[in-house]
Amino acid sequence: MISLGHYLALGGMLFVLSLAGIVLNRRNVLLMLMSVELMLLAVNMNFVAFSRYLGNVDGQVFVFFVLTVAAAEAAIGLAILVVLFRKRHSIDVDELDELKG
Repeated sequence: MISLGHYLALGGMLFVLSLAGIVLNRRNVLLMLMSVELMLLAVNMNFVAFSRYLGNVDGQVFVFFVLTVAAAEAAIGLAILVVLFRKRHSIDVDELDELKG
């Protein structure tokens, strides 16, 4: 039988994997966005696991709000990437120096 600990361990591993993707990959914006999405999904897995364990639907309702925000973040992030690629012909993070003070 799969217990709460199994779900939390899987969610923790996904979170650490996505955190490593953000920290180790500082050049490609697309991979950074994918790592942020994976991080949000790991947190959502923990919300659903706790919701199931406690017997209420509060965590599952909160997951819908997180997914809505994640979808909006992905749409805006990809729109920024398209504009950046059209202007610079690259999505390398190190080349983004326009916002420096």
